[in-house]
Amino acid sequence: MSAERHGAGHAGTGRPSPTLEDIAAAAGVSRSTASRAVNGGDRVSPRAQAAVDAAVVELGYTPNRAARSLVTRRTSSIALVIPEPDVRIMADPFFAVVITGITDALRETDVQLVLLMSRTGDDSGRVLRYLRGGHVDGAVVVSHHRDDPWTTSLPGAGLPTVFIGRPWEGRPGVPYVDTDNHQGGRLAALHLAAGGRTRVGTVAGPADMTAAADRLGGWREGLREAGLAEGPVVHADFTTAGGRQAALRLLEEAPELDGVFAASDLMALGVLEAARRRGRSVPEDVAVVGYDNHALAATAVPPLTTVTQPMSAMAGAACRILLEEIDSPGVRRAPIVYPAELVVRESSGARRLSAP
Repeated sequence: MSAERHGAGHAGTGRPSPTLEDIAAAAGVSRSTASRAVNGGDRVSPRAQAAVDAAVVELGYTPNRAARSLVTRRTSSIALVIPEPDVRIMADPFFAVVITGITDALRETDVQLVLLMSRTGDDSGRVLRYLRGGHVDGAVVVSHHRDDPWTTSLPGAGLPTVFIGRPWEGRPGVPYVDTDNHQGGRLAALHLAAGGRTRVGTVAGPADMTAAADRLGGWREGLREAGLAEGPVVHADFTTAGGRQAALRLLEEAPELDGVFAASDLMALGVLEAARRRGRSVPEDVAVVGYDNHALAATAVPPLTTVTQPMSAMAGAACRILLEEIDSPGVRRAPIVYPAELVVRESSGARRLSAP
């Protein structure tokens, strides 16, 4: 029996499901033309396509997706791979925006999204086996770390893969979407220097992530341009709790700090909490700059100066590139890098003026 012989059926009607032959007869085309039209193939004239579309609606035909996948070798699904602990994924709004951005990009398609979380300590081979097992047509990988196997294993297995964030190992032909993290860190340093801050430090992200490394590199470059000493650096894990602990260390080691750049908005919220614990006013005593421009940045107390990372646009772009890669494999696609933009709010305002 043909893989497309039966549609989904008329549940509860007792009538047989319309077949592809029924569609072909109603449209006045051959079965092969009807098959190509239903499956989105080429070599179908606009007139024939319209006739088949009308017959599908009239007869209530629903293609058997499982059977179709045997013919097309497509699953009509893609994976979003997030190699982070569950608790961080649920607490960080970054991931919610990424998921929303991808689902929005899939809205006009028949493609479904599968979420795969590879938690710390898990055997990543389990996830890799799933991805290589033909369950999905491609993968978007976000928040990857230096030792994660995704950069080489997935493209090497022939699975179309797109990264959100620059991979550590930039293999030719492996596309990614990112922001100019180096420029973002540089803008933060220059902004604090322009505001008169001279003793500055940073809460950097995890050293094994390219976003954190690039933001730190840009921060150092900006300080050199401004003629400022580098100041202390403490790494944290892109969480509010991590940012708070890192900032407490900064303020203990260098109580004279008058400016702090946190490499994520969540960590910047932790910096605000640490400053309050130490009796330091923001921005009068310590100016704070974050990174991401999450919605929560505008509602922080005080509202947070931050570097914009257009997460929804990045996720949508990554999804569209992946769909293109699935349809036209082997095409070299240049990285998409969004420019860094600084949004100035109250957390980096002028310091308290001394009484005359």
